[in-house]
Amino acid sequence: MAKPDKAPKTRIGTPIDDIDRLLLRGKDTLNDLVGKVTFTESTFLAVTGQLPTPQQTRILDACLVMLLDHGITPAALISRLLADTMPDDVQVAIAAGLLTIGNKFMGTIAGAGAMFTAGAASGVAPEKWAAETVADNLKRKKRFPGYGHPAYKDVDPRTKRLFDVAAEVGVSGKYIVLARLIETEIERQGGRKLPLNATGAIGALLCEIGFPVAAMRGVAVISRTSGLLAHAMEELETKTAGVALNAVLKAIPYADEA
Repeated sequence: MAKPDKAPKTRIGTPIDDIDRLLLRGKDTLNDLVGKVTFTESTFLAVTGQLPTPQQTRILDACLVMLLDHGITPAALISRLLADTMPDDVQVAIAAGLLTIGNKFMGTIAGAGAMFTAGAASGVAPEKWAAETVADNLKRKKRFPGYGHPAYKDVDPRTKRLFDVAAEVGVSGKYIVLARLIETEIERQGGRKLPLNATGAIGALLCEIGFPVAAMRGVAVISRTSGLLAHAMEELETKTAGVALNAVLKAIPYADEA
């Protein structure tokens, strides 16, 4: 009996030395994809191996647009500082800013997605699961990924818009329900309002369209790359890095050790 072939393989795309074809996930890149599908659709295809439905495309595209920029964030400031330092290497500025995506900024998409996925797979009634999850998190003083925002105290308008888009295309499933139940339970048990924020909503929506939890932070990376490119390019014109550094120097003076 022949032994199974265990040689490593890739199903993503054909290599550069395969000059007779150019494939992405089995699709002819030149004839089936370029000029026929969007970047959003191609991204879904590359990650999942399937071309998205119109509903999946609309949801993923809405998530990508929502995360593109949020003003002078830590990521944007870092990119601007690097753009000022290395003006001929815009990719360095972008890459530096992207390194801020993690458990605090934007990376909570994956934490929320994982939480909702666990809830859907728990076999427990949604209301009971939400109540138990919130109680456990409060007891352990654990953060709720995708909930709360320093500016949006009651309702995050970004969440509302994302869910409006989902409703427009007929996406309203168990993950959205779980996300809302957690929000309700946080207020009921914790005695304070922690609104479902944009990253939490995106975590729920990506679950709804079958996007892998492990790849969710990648959505933030793809989206914010465009925003950071814009900040880096603007920095070359406006020179805000010097203003930021001067503000830091004034706000944080040197002090001798006691």
